[in-house]
Amino acid sequence: MILVLVAVVHALPLVGVLGAGKLAQLYGTPVQDPGVELLLRHRAVLFGLLAAFMGYAALRPELHRLGLVAGLVSVVSFLLLSWLQRGSALSAPLVTVVRVDGVALALLVVGLALHLRRSH
Repeated sequence: MILVLVAVVHALPLVGVLGAGKLAQLYGTPVQDPGVELLLRHRAVLFGLLAAFMGYAALRPELHRLGLVAGLVSVVSFLLLSWLQRGSALSAPLVTVVRVDGVALALLVVGLALHLRRSH
């Protein structure tokens, strides 16, 4: 269940693939540079792939650990990068992403602990 919840969180940015308008809604920052738009749209696709993998891993017990680790790498890396950028003010939508990823981190840690306990 935890993998499914975190997969949904990772699927939400997938709408960013639709263009600059959706990206601006997601992140609270207008995307005016075509190169930055391309990078962010590609990022949306990668989040969709990660979400699909975690959703699939939720259905396959032998992939639970890998799915949990993939989710942990994603949320920890974003939280670390946002913390390192603490001198810059984040937009309100990005603050929301930080909070949601904090909840996702807690869920993933619980999920990994439960998985490790079951496997021993």
